[in-house]
Amino acid sequence: MTLWINATGALKDRYSIWVARLLPSGPCRNPDLEMVIIKATSHDEQCMDYKNVQRVFKWLRTSPLYLQPLLYTLSMRMEKTRSWVVALKGLMLIHGVFCFDLPAVQKMGRLPFDLSLFSDGHINPNRAWVYNAFVRAYFLYLDQKSAFVRMEATRETKRGGKEKEESLMEELQSLEKLIGLIDLLLQVKPRSLRMNVVLVLEAMDCVMDEVLEVYEKFSARVQRVVERILDMGGEEEARVGLEVLRKAELQGNKITTYFNFCKDIGILNVSDCPEIVRVDEKDIEELIRIRDGEKMESDESDEENGVVAYEDNNCRAIVSFLETKQTDLKTVITDQWEVFEDDLLGDVTDGASVTANNPFLDYSFSLVPYVPVSNNCVLPDLIVL
Repeated sequence: MTLWINATGALKDRYSIWVARLLPSGPCRNPDLEMVIIKATSHDEQCMDYKNVQRVFKWLRTSPLYLQPLLYTLSMRMEKTRSWVVALKGLMLIHGVFCFDLPAVQKMGRLPFDLSLFSDGHINPNRAWVYNAFVRAYFLYLDQKSAFVRMEATRETKRGGKEKEESLMEELQSLEKLIGLIDLLLQVKPRSLRMNVVLVLEAMDCVMDEVLEVYEKFSARVQRVVERILDMGGEEEARVGLEVLRKAELQGNKITTYFNFCKDIGILNVSDCPEIVRVDEKDIEELIRIRDGEKMESDESDEENGVVAYEDNNCRAIVSFLETKQTDLKTVITDQWEVFEDDLLGDVTDGASVTANNPFLDYSFSLVPYVPVSNNCVLPDLIVL
């Protein structure tokens, strides 16, 4: 049965190449490029034809104008195929196209073909479902990545270049998108031991490289965003930032499990698990205070009560003041007073020296002569106007 499937696939590839030679050229068609794409996405499930893949990329490096016929030919082939081998090779090819830093690639948006409901039509359904799931998961990630790349490029254009920093909320939205992309990437994995074939392992090499690249980008952005929130963020930014950190913590465990799984199935390109994002506990507590508005309330309370504590030499003081529209009152309480200032004091004492001791603790300082208190003596009330 396998020999028959391989022979049928080889005949289909030859027929497609023969048709491509006969069709005329046009804005969306290039017969030479089309034949190379057919060879790069052949029905041979042994391995990827990297020689013809590099030839496709060489065409694209020659001129960005070849991107349109490349996408047209690849889309026509992906829409017609019922082979998981051809579909997977096509996804690996379009994945490589994203590596080109071309404006046309960045503005492509969603993929020009749809494999979200792909189903192989040549092998037993009981065996085909694992390959179908792998192709669908891989397509879903690449489709969302293409949309994300376009969104980033559009924002960059609106800002007028890299010299203008994006807003804090835009960065938080980008982080949420990156978390979503990583979650989709972690769904791309073999779901059966029967999938331990060379072509699937080669596709997983591409996926592993993508996980490392996307997570590295996410890690670099998280630290910068946390610092920006602590410096200038409000309650809403702090709330979104804490949600991003919560998702990142959960995702870190998934990434560790994913890398261990890839090592167990023998992925050749698997490396050590990337360093999981960790945010300092003090920063998280500060984000919580900003989210709950506690920091703002504390600052306003200090301003309203006007409580200031200071220590100078051997003198400690707590100064509290209350300012209102009608009055301007100030109270100073200390253990020892350096200077007792009172405009009324000078008028009453007529040049009397001012002591450095607390007058409320020293009977020698008074507005009336000191009179010893006896059992039968009552001091008159002192009224100062």
